[in-house]
Amino acid sequence: MLLAGWHDSFLFVRSIFSLDSPRMTFKKAIGKLHLWLGLGSGLVVFIVSLTGAIFTFQDEIRDAAQPWRLVAAPAAAVPLPPSRLQAAVVASHAGATPSWTTYYAPDRSATVYFSDKAGGSYLASLNPYTGQVLHEQDMRTDFFTIVQALHMYLLIPNPWGEWVVGIAVAIFLVMLVTGLVLWWPKRKQERKQRLTIKWGAKWRRLNYDLHQVLGFYIAAGAFIIALTGLFMSFGSWMQAASLVANAGHHYPLEEAPPKVDTLAAAVAPAQPLIDVAYQQVRRQSPTAAMVLVGPATDRKQPLYCLTYQKALHYYHRDEYYFHPVSGQLLRALPHATKSNGKKLGDLNYDLHTGQILGLGGKIIAFLVSLLSASLPVTGTLLWWGRRHKQPKRQLVTS
Repeated sequence: MLLAGWHDSFLFVRSIFSLDSPRMTFKKAIGKLHLWLGLGSGLVVFIVSLTGAIFTFQDEIRDAAQPWRLVAAPAAAVPLPPSRLQAAVVASHAGATPSWTTYYAPDRSATVYFSDKAGGSYLASLNPYTGQVLHEQDMRTDFFTIVQALHMYLLIPNPWGEWVVGIAVAIFLVMLVTGLVLWWPKRKQERKQRLTIKWGAKWRRLNYDLHQVLGFYIAAGAFIIALTGLFMSFGSWMQAASLVANAGHHYPLEEAPPKVDTLAAAVAPAQPLIDVAYQQVRRQSPTAAMVLVGPATDRKQPLYCLTYQKALHYYHRDEYYFHPVSGQLLRALPHATKSNGKKLGDLNYDLHTGQILGLGGKIIAFLVSLLSASLPVTGTLLWWGRRHKQPKRQLVTS
């Protein structure tokens, strides 16, 4: 009986996708594929798209709602070194263990990520010129941090959450392609109809137009956003794209951090290690607005620092590796010397959020993400409406 059930299921699936049947054309098969993939991934695509739309303007919303993110920059003032900022955090929060320290711009507060003895994760905002702690944020209750976690892994423990989101987004890419195939009109005179929404129609027709017309208009933008999202979720996808951008060439210095010789004797500097690294980074990248200094906690791994030319923009990036004991510069990867593949990886976040084009790009990304969230809804209503068609009234003749 079990074998019979499997046999029936196999016949059902084959009947959906088989092209052997004279009634099953290529476009009908694409329609079936589009339908079942959509029903299987729709809920995840809806959540990921909606949270992506919300997260798009998170910096602008934070700046408006969190006054501690901005500070008055004194004339010719020099920011305090990272060790001073971390010491201020430890002094204000007993048991704090600082990690990343970030300088954003002359008129912005610096931040220090830290954890406490209870395992909580916090972000402290400080005046970079005085060391005053302006605000502490528990990242477990921060709204945009929760939105980001929903967007990236649905609050499901990793790596399962990332896989669920990644598979659903990959399916969404297929849905965009199959959707264009279904949208494409057979005759030129039908194209105008496929490009406009009949707002005065009944709800079934209106829903149909919303699904296919809006889907067509956002297809290119949605494809870019989904693909760049997959690059962030799956490193192998990004590596493959970088390899293509590099025409198949490998650049070993960009693919792995330098190794630290644990057998060689190294003399610790008189200053704190993170301050030594910070000073070198400022000299190496004098025009950078944003500087990130990594934690000096592992004597077997190099200390990692990054700089960005523009605050809160993540494309133009210089990278530095320092010896975890002596603070000696082990490797520098300036933006200008990077391969095309490495630059593509650096560009990925700004492409994903639309901010590569400034405010206009963010608005486009917001609208594309919001309308992408509508596609699973209108698609499900379209399927439900077809399954529950009202029977045509029969004419009664006397």
